[in-house]
Amino acid sequence: MFKKVLIANRGEVATRVIRACKELGIKTVAIYSEADVNSLHVKKADEAYLIHGDPIKAYLNYFRIVDIAKRAGADAIHPGYGFLSERADFAEYARKQGIEFIGPSAEHLRVFGSKIEAKKLMRELGVPVAEGSEEPIESLKEAKKIAEKIGYPVMIKAAHGGGGRGLRVARSEKELETLFNIAVKEAEAAFGKGEVFIEKYIENPRHIEIQILADKHGNVVHLGERDCSLQRRHQKVLEIAPSPVLTRRQREKLGRICVEAAKAIGYYGAGTWEFLMDKYGNFYFMEVNPRLQVEHTITEEITGIDIVQEQIRIAAGMGLSFSQRSVQIHGFAMQFRINAEDPTKDFAPVPGTITAYYSPGGIGVRIDGVVYKGYTIPPYYDSMVAKLIVWGRSWDEVIRRSRRALGEFLIRGVPTTIPFFKKILNDPEFVKGQFDTSFIDRKIKDFTFIKEPDPEVIALALSAAIAAHHGL
Repeated sequence: MFKKVLIANRGEVATRVIRACKELGIKTVAIYSEADVNSLHVKKADEAYLIHGDPIKAYLNYFRIVDIAKRAGADAIHPGYGFLSERADFAEYARKQGIEFIGPSAEHLRVFGSKIEAKKLMRELGVPVAEGSEEPIESLKEAKKIAEKIGYPVMIKAAHGGGGRGLRVARSEKELETLFNIAVKEAEAAFGKGEVFIEKYIENPRHIEIQILADKHGNVVHLGERDCSLQRRHQKVLEIAPSPVLTRRQREKLGRICVEAAKAIGYYGAGTWEFLMDKYGNFYFMEVNPRLQVEHTITEEITGIDIVQEQIRIAAGMGLSFSQRSVQIHGFAMQFRINAEDPTKDFAPVPGTITAYYSPGGIGVRIDGVVYKGYTIPPYYDSMVAKLIVWGRSWDEVIRRSRRALGEFLIRGVPTTIPFFKKILNDPEFVKGQFDTSFIDRKIKDFTFIKEPDPEVIALALSAAIAAHHGL
């Protein structure tokens, strides 16, 4: 087992990895930018090293990060998610320097870094894939030809990266003419490559993903599915495990497909096979995320398996600590991404200082957070400040418990998405489990958000007014 691990990330995921390491008796090393001096992960790690300069590039300079790992005596690096987590060159360089990268092989990172290559590979392995182009689209003329062949509507997607950037839906040739160049430019701006491909658009699907864990000895298991259909502008905001609509037979079949694919290519580490499910129950492969997912927490809650610890064990050359037969799914879990965003202003990110923070508790409630009273949210990074994870024995119980937990959750100083989630949990369709990827975009226009005044701001204003009145 490793003696010391450097976490090449920040915030919530860095803190999550630190906790896993502590339970395994592993020392931890944090890195941080000048903007993250007061970040929680810096306080929690055994050692922390400042990287000067640009606050984003600080977490992207893998030569510097590997150098720090060597100087600190770390024998492994955990990349978390985002930043360098899917960079094959980072994994390769770290391993050449004698430091293990906690993740898949560089070869698999390269393959799955391209959605086009990933789809080709999965098609060869018999995994169901939606109709579409097998190579990057070079021109609008070529795009029109493919769209005509497979039929509208079609999706224009960035070949690299994710998060909904470089993704557009064209329902006609006229829309394709407008959206093709927009998608190319978006992809280039977001991922440095303007390569896009086209595939048949599945109307109002559910977004279903399967969690895989595989060791270096050929053992592969799946931990069931997550339903990530609740998205805003193609960005996941609320995830659920297991899906309230999948049958046991569907779960076992899809899980088996993913396990066999992972075995066929010699995959190791944590990985997520993502699919769209149409209204007839057919599945279509989208991509593989060869890393830890933001929403891994809900799988941990329903299985009792620590995915991060398993990642570390796998990287150290150890076998999985459990078998497929021992994986049991208990109850339901939901994850709410609590973002510092203003729902009254089209969810614009709002960095600022936390003036009050009270997190919920009780049975079945977990917080993976990064903020505290007095903490200033920097403007350079993702707006997520906490993940609220709630578990219940049944669908009804997890909804009731989530309502209670969100009601207890208090964050002041910045607006958050807590009111937004309260609206979702009280929607009759959601309560019945009747939702797909179009749910939030359809419903959000009916949600009314009232900007609640901050009691502390009111108190300060009253104090100032009283002082002024008395001439103090």
